[in-house]
Amino acid sequence: MSVTSHLAELRKKHEHLSNEVEVAQRNPATDGLQIARMKKQKLALKEEITRLTAH
Repeated sequence: MSVTSHLAELRKKHEHLSNEVEVAQRNPATDGLQIARMKKQKLALKEEITRLTAH
């Protein structure tokens, strides 16, 4: 897999997770721990994207 396609996939996953977090935060029944996990995954994706674009 090329770096460009890998970055595109990471960005797609980040956007999807961002949307999921938004929906979860609007739903009062969503567990706060679940939201925290999604945010942590989102941050890890963002860090990977940043690392790959820096090289």
